[in-house]
Amino acid sequence: MKLRVSVARQSLQVIDEYGSRLSEYLVSTALAGVGEVSGSFQTPRGLHIVRAKIGAGQPENTVFVRRRPTGEIWTPELGEQFPGRDWILTRILWLSGCEPGWNRLGCVDTMRRYIYIHGSPDSAEMGVPGSHGCIRMRNADILELFDLIPCYSPVEITED
Repeated sequence: MKLRVSVARQSLQVIDEYGSRLSEYLVSTALAGVGEVSGSFQTPRGLHIVRAKIGAGQPENTVFVRRRPTGEIWTPELGEQFPGRDWILTRILWLSGCEPGWNRLGCVDTMRRYIYIHGSPDSAEMGVPGSHGCIRMRNADILELFDLIPCYSPVEITED
C-alpha cells in the first residue's frame, strides 16, 4: 500500500499494491506552496516513507507539541485561547524523504523539517492550502489512515 498526495487537488489517495485507489481524502498542504528547503514553510515534493507513527491509543483531538501529547484535548475554546497556534492533533505520520539532495539530508531533509501528515481542528479548512508545510487532515480521516498504513509505507507528494 502507498499514499499519493496531490498538491494541486489537495488530496491524499491510498493506493493498493495493484495500483487501485482504495480511498481518497481532502487535505491541506502548505500555504506557501511546495519546496524542500528547511525554514521555507513549504510542502516537500518527491518520494517519502512513513518513518514513524505517533499517537496510537490517544483520544481524538489530543494536542501534540514536539510529537508528544501535551495533556490537552483541543476544543473551540482552547483554539480561541491560542489563535495563532499551529495545531497538531490526534495522530502523526512522520515523513522521511527518500531522495538524497532533494528531500533527504542537508538543508532539504523532510524528517529534520518535522513534516507530518496529521490531524487538525474541525474548523481547519480542507481542500485549500493552509499549513506550515505539513499535510493536514480531518481527525476522523487521520484516525482511519493511521490504522490502515504501516510504518515504512511509501508516500509520493506531487504538484499535479
